[in-house]
Amino acid sequence: MQFKEEKAIYLQIVDFVKEKILKDEWSADQKILSVRDLASELEVTPNTVMRAYELLQQQNLVYNKRGLGLFVDPAAKAKITALQKEQFMNIELPRFFDQLEILDIAMDEVLAKYNNRTKATDH
Repeated sequence: MQFKEEKAIYLQIVDFVKEKILKDEWSADQKILSVRDLASELEVTPNTVMRAYELLQQQNLVYNKRGLGLFVDPAAKAKITALQKEQFMNIELPRFFDQLEILDIAMDEVLAKYNNRTKATDH
């Protein structure tokens, strides 16, 4: 994983875990990697992963089974989707619309690109 300097590493790890959940690579009630295993895989300190996991627990996206480890909360995918959708609609989409206006791009051009993209992914 390539970390970006503009965002704290533990927050990027939180995003990494959320992406795994959204892509169903880590499903509901599935045990996730231990702190040491994920730290080793991402080449970060265990303390950094621990901080990320603590935040995920605070957000009720993972839960601890004493002595067994951390597991994906059954509602995690729905929670993540709702939060990211809200962020996209309120922050990223207005920026996108600003760019369309600045660059004088018509919505039908965007729709044509989108339709071509969805056709390509259907095959």
